[in-house]
Amino acid sequence: MLQGGSVQLLCLTADSGVPLFCRGATRQLPFSVIGSLNGVHMFSVGQDVLLSSCETERGGHVVWNVFHESIMLIAVSGQGAEAVCEFQLRRLLENVWNCMVLVLGLDELVNVRNVERLKRDLRSCYQLIDSFLEASGQWMGELTHCVDCLLPPQPAPLQEALDAFTHAADSEFGCLLVHGKVVAATEKWWRLTPQEVVLLATLVRSLGGTACCDQPVFLPQGSPTVAHRLLRFQLLPGTDVCVLCGPNPSLQRAESELVARFWSPLVDVLRGCLALKDRCLPDSVTLHKDMLGLLLISRESNRAISSVSLAVRLPGAPSVARRWELLRLFFVFAITRYFVQDEVPQVQSRGPLQEDFALGFSHQPLQCYLVTEECKCFGLQTLQHQLYLLTPLSVPTFALRPLAARTLSALTATGTIAGFDC
Repeated sequence: MLQGGSVQLLCLTADSGVPLFCRGATRQLPFSVIGSLNGVHMFSVGQDVLLSSCETERGGHVVWNVFHESIMLIAVSGQGAEAVCEFQLRRLLENVWNCMVLVLGLDELVNVRNVERLKRDLRSCYQLIDSFLEASGQWMGELTHCVDCLLPPQPAPLQEALDAFTHAADSEFGCLLVHGKVVAATEKWWRLTPQEVVLLATLVRSLGGTACCDQPVFLPQGSPTVAHRLLRFQLLPGTDVCVLCGPNPSLQRAESELVARFWSPLVDVLRGCLALKDRCLPDSVTLHKDMLGLLLISRESNRAISSVSLAVRLPGAPSVARRWELLRLFFVFAITRYFVQDEVPQVQSRGPLQEDFALGFSHQPLQCYLVTEECKCFGLQTLQHQLYLLTPLSVPTFALRPLAARTLSALTATGTIAGFDC
């Protein structure tokens, strides 16, 4: 139905199957195919069968999800060696639904009074939805459902300035983003669900280079029916500060009186954060010189740091873009086969990398590794963390485990990554 590697997203009304929008692949599915995908799901419901996913003969996937018995989302992935798997499609549907709630609110989606009006209103979600459809590169939160963080060399003054700025804006919810990753946040901001924090960060990135904005948002879990104001101010290109607040202050007052007052003294500190960019770690953190990439997840706080710029000039190494792709693929491989969590169903399809013995585990695996034609990968899980590493093929396989243990120790050493809540 689709070319290899492409994904198409379909949105329909759950009761009548009226198409609301199609996003994704450049070649849209024929209306007859869309009708068939909706029809087979409706038929299964009539037979008291829950149809949630299927796999095509050529390796593509189709995933259905109905939200609040009102909106049906269908994700269709093309074939190919690196086709998007069921786990990724399920995460995509969850993210897209949350996008729609964030922008329109739950009431507008559950109580559909006028389908044509809803179609028009949903256009305001397209830019944000496309951000998730095109997800790649340095942001992995939409896949991990953990908050992408950047660890600054001087976290204390940034946290103090953010707390003071948020309080002056009559709010308790504030966040500082650098390159779309959280550098500092107030205590109440961290109490939002990780999916909400990821969603708000993605929204800020999708706004582009506007200096400031005042946008109503609904929190999908915390406040799906009552809107809050999201005030966003660009401090420097790539650096944004956000607050969630009520009617006050006005956007003009916050911009003219508060932004310069609290953030002008920290311009040099902010530029130091911008310089980290793809590394996301302060220079004080010393890692193996041949490391191609890493992803560290704090399982307790649902925060994550990731980097693929640790050995950029290594001869014969994959490009930076390819490293991000490999890191995402290895995370999906490990989380669906070995490091299975309660919210991640075990993969049942017999993919080319699926191992027979993995389905019969009577215990929770703590480590896994994978050797590919481009690199070697190692995953390590503890009660507090998950660590995913990419290394060159030149690293001996037997050395992967001690290398991962040393890396985790270096990253979680006392005081090394203050603010990450390890």
